[in-house]
Amino acid sequence: MTSFCAKRSDPANVVFVIYPDIVLLDLAGPLQVFTHARQDAHSGPAYRTHVVSFEGGQTKTNTILPINSDPLAMWLEDLADTPIHTLVVIGGDGAPHAASNRQFVDQFSQLAARSQRVCSVCSGAFVLAAAGLLDGRRAVTHWEDCAQLAAQYPDVTVEVDPIYVKDGAIWTSAGITAGIDMALAIIEEDLGPPAAIEMARSLVTPMVRSGGQSQFSPELARHAKDTEGRFRNLHDWLGSNLQTSLCVADMAQRCGMSARNFSRRYTATMGTSPAKAIEAMRVDAARHLLGTTDKSIKAIAAECGFQDDERMRRSFLRQIKTTPSQYRAQFQSH
Repeated sequence: MTSFCAKRSDPANVVFVIYPDIVLLDLAGPLQVFTHARQDAHSGPAYRTHVVSFEGGQTKTNTILPINSDPLAMWLEDLADTPIHTLVVIGGDGAPHAASNRQFVDQFSQLAARSQRVCSVCSGAFVLAAAGLLDGRRAVTHWEDCAQLAAQYPDVTVEVDPIYVKDGAIWTSAGITAGIDMALAIIEEDLGPPAAIEMARSLVTPMVRSGGQSQFSPELARHAKDTEGRFRNLHDWLGSNLQTSLCVADMAQRCGMSARNFSRRYTATMGTSPAKAIEAMRVDAARHLLGTTDKSIKAIAAECGFQDDERMRRSFLRQIKTTPSQYRAQFQSH
């Protein structure tokens, strides 16, 4: 893939491919990022954005708002010589039908062949897979669709956890708002960290999510299990005291229960033991520090209550099947 020239006079073309029943936010988030990205405050737009669909015209979304689009064939005929820097296929409920439309997939493949970078948002990964673009590659999609993608396309290495995956010139992202994270990472690659950070500030969104670059929110997962909010205050307290020595007796006391009764009720509600819950929270906190700071692994282990880096390494292997150093190498934001 040829490099992006940040100082080029003409904006680079970013083409978004849609179909009926896309998720509107899958398109609107990355579209906003690319439309307003600048090298700096004195530069013009770095990209020129386009939206295309198989037939063109108004395309139904999963909301009351349709999206106007150009016909995909226009880029194969009238604009056949126009370079495409980044091609992005959007996700939605209509993805399986779009991926089974051979004519649509063939036209998309022709656009992909002349694009410097090809991306998918959410279930748009099914279109990339149908076009054979993910064979032998790592990819991600919305966590609810990962099993189906892996079963339907066994030549694709489907990863469940990441917000986005870059494998060569092919980028895939997880569900919905993860398209914004992927777009910001592309801006960082093309224009540099200052431009990406400024874009993130404009959107009032973080460059790196709390908890690391994972599509799973541990906090939301806890809320989903603790529907009555019985342990919400406890979890808030734990999050503020991870660096201290925590035990079941401390947790039980915070909840006004005996240790035995607390352990039983907590495990029944949360689906995990109190000790494993503390370990998971410490791993989440460490992931965030590994991705957003230059602190040493030893310092992070102490700050998150692991006592030493070897205990943290073992916890990482148990929780997310990788080591702290490997996690940092993959997800640290520079």
